[in-house]
Amino acid sequence: MNPLEAFETLELRVGRITRAEPNQAARKPAYKLWIDFGPLGIKTSSAQLTDLYTPETLVGRQVVCAVNLGTRKVAGFPSEVLVLGLPDQENRVVLLTPEREVPLGGKVY
Repeated sequence: MNPLEAFETLELRVGRITRAEPNQAARKPAYKLWIDFGPLGIKTSSAQLTDLYTPETLVGRQVVCAVNLGTRKVAGFPSEVLVLGLPDQENRVVLLTPEREVPLGGKVY
């Protein structure tokens, strides 16, 4: 598989966080997220975003997620998508977001 084919196997989509709450059962501090992907529906994720974000600042935010990696349980919570981020200078997660509003479910290319 060449590098372009490898990239094309990863499905990155834009969603909007509609609900966020602490994942009390997680070993590392994390939030349970419900993310609306428009035509793809609402998917869940457990994400370690507690250093820079509160549930209140997450709700309404558009995020980029990998949506085709399968579901795994994180502290008993189904994590269906991987929310993407980048480390800042202190290794805290900074969310990867579109620079302006885009349609929900839009595919990254």
